[in-house]
Amino acid sequence: MLSFSVIENGQPGNDWPLRNAYLIGSDRNPMRGEIKFQAGAIVCIKREAGSAALALQKPVGRCGEMTIQTCLLPERSTPYLLNLELARHQLMRLYNKLEDWGLFDLDPTHAVMKRVDVARDKFIDALSRQNNDRTGSERSAHESLVAAIDGCEELALAHAELLLNKRNSSGNMPESPVGCGVGMELEGDRLRAGLAANFDFLYLPVSWRHLAPEEGEYRWSAMDQWIEWIGRERVPAIVGPIISFEPMMVPDWLYIWERQFDTVRDLIYEHVERVVARYASTVTTWNVVSGLHVNSHFPFTFDQIMDLTGMVNTLVKKTQATAKTLIEIRQPFGEYYGANQRSIPPMTYADLLTQGAISFDGFSVKLFMGQAVPGQYTRDLMQVSCLLDQFASLGKPLTLTIAAPSKSVSQLMTAAAGNDEPVDPNCGFWRKPWSPLVQSHWLEAVLKIALSKPFVESVAWHDLIDHRDSELPLGGLVGQDQHPKGALRRLIVFRKSLNQNGQLHA
Repeated sequence: MLSFSVIENGQPGNDWPLRNAYLIGSDRNPMRGEIKFQAGAIVCIKREAGSAALALQKPVGRCGEMTIQTCLLPERSTPYLLNLELARHQLMRLYNKLEDWGLFDLDPTHAVMKRVDVARDKFIDALSRQNNDRTGSERSAHESLVAAIDGCEELALAHAELLLNKRNSSGNMPESPVGCGVGMELEGDRLRAGLAANFDFLYLPVSWRHLAPEEGEYRWSAMDQWIEWIGRERVPAIVGPIISFEPMMVPDWLYIWERQFDTVRDLIYEHVERVVARYASTVTTWNVVSGLHVNSHFPFTFDQIMDLTGMVNTLVKKTQATAKTLIEIRQPFGEYYGANQRSIPPMTYADLLTQGAISFDGFSVKLFMGQAVPGQYTRDLMQVSCLLDQFASLGKPLTLTIAAPSKSVSQLMTAAAGNDEPVDPNCGFWRKPWSPLVQSHWLEAVLKIALSKPFVESVAWHDLIDHRDSELPLGGLVGQDQHPKGALRRLIVFRKSLNQNGQLHA
């Protein structure tokens, strides 16, 4: 058993909200277990052998409130100090990345090195106090934790700047690095003109639910208009996912067959063939499947997940031989796996695909933050950078789709029309509660980190405009009132700063 004592105001904590709490094993995947708060401590009961780390959402001072973790720890009868173990892991990550990235020679006055000094000194102080002054140890550990997170984020951005400048100057920036998504049901000349003027490519989701709300009856008009515009204006586009089992994407009538895999497979085959054949003359890049590895809505087995992934990808290639195909990873930090053993950890799924006989052209990763739903709890920038680095060894280019909200629930007014969906504050936040300003800074930081990676081909913001059916409420770059948010202006400035062979993008 693992346990962690929690000190609040010098006393054992009376309560502790366990948000996004899960255990991580030595293979870096979540493990099964029970986590509860009792008698001033967080108690973790593992259902698997071996050391484990605890991950959970926690306030971290000026850095915000986000999901962080401890190091791998053996079981012991005495509780660990929570802040001390969280600080230990964060400081270890900071030192490891300084070494991995060859940045130990940064000037001592650099912001990163200043944070390193504070984090180290406070951690040593916390260690020296842990046996006779647990309250003082907890306080120093918290200060070390905050400084270490701050240092990690400063380091991630400094490293991104170096690589981004190198990528720019060497002319290795991809032709279409920055894109944006739009709901298939949205339309209008002004909307399309804004997309063409300010982005390099369009990300167009394909909702089976919208295309075929009734079994066997397709409504093509909205999709036809977008595809016609893409072809006429020669706008690069990533279209899909064609198949996703998220509730907002899958038609209600498909649930009738959820326990009859062969029938579901046949229906998927027919749907994919129809969609791809209809638009093959215009679409060059398809996002073929999304999030099958999460397996949280249909009771598929491991073999069925892999079979569907391969079948859909092969069918797209067969129907359109010149098509480029992407396979999308949802919930990339993998929290779901500890609670759902029918699922596949994201990197295991990705590794199996690259080693298998499936011929696909790249991965897409969906990275959302700002909603208290699985996979969207807030993380720090170093975690984002390390997540992307895991894909480097797979030998496939990466496309990233990102989003964060522009308001938190406390700032929302109840709208009579019900247009503003509340954003749950329990998702945590980055630096300050979500706002248009925070959204814009987060967007710029993630764009820099992502496009500094040589294997990342493009980054798309998920929604241009806030709309009722958005997967992330208030996550658009333009409000429903048609007024652009600060994030759109910041994205446009960033895009113009990207050099292509010494020339600025138009």
